[in-house]
Amino acid sequence: MNFTEDSRVKIPAILHLARLGFEYIPRNQHSLRNERNNIFPDIFKESIQKINTNMSDDEVGRLLEDIAVSLEFDDLGRDFYQRLTSSSSVKLIDFENFNNNSFHITTELAYKSGEEEFRPDITIFINGLPLMFVEVKKPNNREGIIAERNRMNRRFGAKHFKTFANITQLMVFSNNMEYEDGTTAPIMGAFYATSAYGNIHFNYFREEEIFNLTHILKPENSEFEDFILKDNNIPQIKHSPEFKENKDHNTPTHRLLTSLFSRERLAFMLKYSIAYVREENKETAQQEWQKHIMRYPQVFATLAIEKKLNEGIHKGIIWHTQGSGKTALAYYNIKFLTDYFQKKGIIPKFYFVVDRLDLANQAQSEFAKRGLEVKKINSRRDFVENMKSTSVVMGSAGGAEISVVNIQKFSEESVASEKLDYDVNIQRVYFIDEAHRSFNPKGDYFLNLLKSDEKAIKIALTGTPLLKETAKLYDSKTLFGDYIHKYYYNKSIADGYTLRLIREEIDTEYKIKMQEVMEQISVKMGEIDKSTIFSHQKFVSPMLDYIVKDLTEFRERNADSSLGAMVVCDSSDQAKELYHQFTEKYSKSEAINPYAPQKVSVILHDVNDKITREGEIKDFKNGEIDILFVYNMLLTGFDAKRLKKLYLARVVKDHNLLQTLTRVNRPYKNYQYGFVVDFADISKQFEKANYNYLEELKSELGDEMEHYSNLFKTREEIEQEIAEVKETLFHYSTQNKEIFNSQISEITDKKELALLLKQLINARELRNIIRLQGEEDLLKNADFALWLDLLKIVSARMEILKFAESIEQGQTIENLLNVALEDVYFQFVKVSEEELKIADELQEKLRRTREEMQRNFDPKDPEFISLREELERIFRNKNLQETTQEGMQGHIVILDKIYNKVKEINRKNALLKEKYKNDERYVRIHKELKSNQLKNEKESQIHEALLATKETLDEMVLRSSHILSNTEYFTQELINQIIVNFMDRHKIIKEEDENAFLGIQNIGNLISAEYQNGWKSW
Repeated sequence: MNFTEDSRVKIPAILHLARLGFEYIPRNQHSLRNERNNIFPDIFKESIQKINTNMSDDEVGRLLEDIAVSLEFDDLGRDFYQRLTSSSSVKLIDFENFNNNSFHITTELAYKSGEEEFRPDITIFINGLPLMFVEVKKPNNREGIIAERNRMNRRFGAKHFKTFANITQLMVFSNNMEYEDGTTAPIMGAFYATSAYGNIHFNYFREEEIFNLTHILKPENSEFEDFILKDNNIPQIKHSPEFKENKDHNTPTHRLLTSLFSRERLAFMLKYSIAYVREENKETAQQEWQKHIMRYPQVFATLAIEKKLNEGIHKGIIWHTQGSGKTALAYYNIKFLTDYFQKKGIIPKFYFVVDRLDLANQAQSEFAKRGLEVKKINSRRDFVENMKSTSVVMGSAGGAEISVVNIQKFSEESVASEKLDYDVNIQRVYFIDEAHRSFNPKGDYFLNLLKSDEKAIKIALTGTPLLKETAKLYDSKTLFGDYIHKYYYNKSIADGYTLRLIREEIDTEYKIKMQEVMEQISVKMGEIDKSTIFSHQKFVSPMLDYIVKDLTEFRERNADSSLGAMVVCDSSDQAKELYHQFTEKYSKSEAINPYAPQKVSVILHDVNDKITREGEIKDFKNGEIDILFVYNMLLTGFDAKRLKKLYLARVVKDHNLLQTLTRVNRPYKNYQYGFVVDFADISKQFEKANYNYLEELKSELGDEMEHYSNLFKTREEIEQEIAEVKETLFHYSTQNKEIFNSQISEITDKKELALLLKQLINARELRNIIRLQGEEDLLKNADFALWLDLLKIVSARMEILKFAESIEQGQTIENLLNVALEDVYFQFVKVSEEELKIADELQEKLRRTREEMQRNFDPKDPEFISLREELERIFRNKNLQETTQEGMQGHIVILDKIYNKVKEINRKNALLKEKYKNDERYVRIHKELKSNQLKNEKESQIHEALLATKETLDEMVLRSSHILSNTEYFTQELINQIIVNFMDRHKIIKEEDENAFLGIQNIGNLISAEYQNGWKSW
């Protein structure tokens, strides 16, 4: 039977898209397309004339040629995308009545350029335009999805495929597996992306809404299914159990297809989820367009805002962790809300409110790069005029307008000087950045913000709310409303948007040096300001030496001179002294280690002018500056992916601490962590911040604590080994390879997988031995062809686990030496190195452990009882919500241990449950018999006897629902079936055994109790 990528993933995906409303274009009609850009002219013409009435054939022809020309621009398809989403003049897509468009799919369509071509598995069209495609792989394929991404990078990075990169808006890549969170590369799962010239970024998608599938999916169509199978030359899979399994709407691939390509969601994604960002190419120093696509939290936050507005709610909080793209979220919502209000005849005016000048400058830059017309409010007069104005200027690129304003501009004078003339056609929308931090209602500025337009929509953005901490000052939810949407820190790590953090405690040798410096200064701590000591050259000099040496070695170990660092100084004077000493001691060195920092900059409000500072910040992002010395600036909102070392020379307090730490958590190359070198000892402040973070989590998610309660062999040897293979495979579904694959994909223990692999390899060898010895009749004892297929599945799973492990550990040949040197360095330099655990990880571990315990349906299992008792002891003896790093680290280790063990119990229970047609009762009976009375018998024999008994008893109960109330009759029939199946047929109980009758009674009692308990519970 065909068991390939096509039969397992591609064809089911085509059928699923058809159920979502896409019409199939047969492969013999591919010649009808225009090879230049793969547009189907006839479909395009019919569709365009349908949604643009009175367009002539000549006009459609000219439009098609204009599109073809624009697709050849070096703009990553920006001009085409503006045409695609335009609501004026000629429409390429009818977004107002999305069902008015035509929707098609096809398979193996050639994307050709000269003699080169590639063929996506599925191409998806709207109005004849090939806007999307899907690439699939079979589960547990070698290298997972990474290989497909690398191939697509090479294709779209080639200029001759530029047209196809420009026309493609959305791509899906899937090997039909569930995500394995915590990996540094997208190996397993279903991912989405938008096009790029060679640097495609894969995104996770975790659906948050509940679809009405009966409304979204059309019924299965057997005739259409036959047509698809014939068109793809695999009709033989039609009636296979694997094909039926793979058509399920709940596979990872199909879930993502539903999330992205159901009609309403597809319209949203095409219209609002794509942004073009103007960035400088470091190599060419030229400005070029990058194409970004909404992350799924941004999608659902936007939909949540729409829902609140529809309910008449005009304020709320969006809690998205640092690094999740809150400025980008505001931009996407400007696009979305502009259309939302214009449909109501209202013109929106947007304001991005910050509390610091540097953040205003950064916001202005970020919005401008995305094509918005940005008006920066520089004075009270500007603000008054802006508020009084009812006009909205559209940018030169057609983008909307946004005003960036510092909260201090909301002075009483600016608000009260003149009464606003409210215009019913104007709706002001305030995006309030870092809303947790300094918007204190007891201060004038915040009150004036509220008074500036009482009808304004206020969307508060925060990454580190810590709102419990500020409860003494104000009730934030009274001011900003309830949460609109939430996205937590550790979820962003699982999704690959942020990295984990490693705290490096400073080494003892350095502490001794610091003590010697203090003794040389001979000044008591209270006699002069500490900052004077910490900025003294004798203090700064060894500190700088440590930083330069540490950063140099960090770069050497990773063989990467692009890694940057930031030093958060104790004072501006210390920052200046560090910069001065670097220029004196290191920048003049003649023999420079290629990994040593060579250029540094100091970023302070009183050093250099604004333009110079902005230039140096840009140079750092581009890799031309190695170290930034800062004091208060750049601690929030500053994003530089190459920044991977943060040196803390002072304790940053409260909510600012988490924000500062997350400067180094942006994904960069294949790095798994951001590193924080802790000179100042932030442990107490970090625990305080973590406590407040956890308290807010409790208020939103609930307190988890409350939820716990050999070549030549004899014939006999061959038969015995066949039986051993069967016994090993007993727990798995071998009649449906797709279910078997799913079961194997849940195994993460390579030792367990190796045992299964060993048996299947032996089965392959047994087949050859049987043929060699001329005893072909033994081939009838087992399905060796099936076992060979199962061997391929298990081998694939083992390979991908090994590959994932190599990615995680980074143990490639070229860096083995670096790893060895790194170990030596750690032992020599650091006192300790540990990951900084954020509170929501502990909350998540508590939740998933509790839920996994609750999934167990055999509470009398001795192994489960032992784990439950262990968890209970931990609850009694430990404070599982302690937020000290030592406490959290220990609790997470314990919870992980229990969770993994319970999950393994549940996995094995699920395998056994499938053997009994999903009947949990017989799993419990089977395990009890195997553990005690029949512990020396083969599980496969116990299963055969029990299953036969089950089928007979279930039939009896179905014929008469009252049989269970007649205990005597039911018991007698039960005993008869046990005698037939356990004694007569399978010889598990020997008739001559003196305890035979007692054994039969014991089995009967177990079965009867399960039936009686179930009947009484009805």
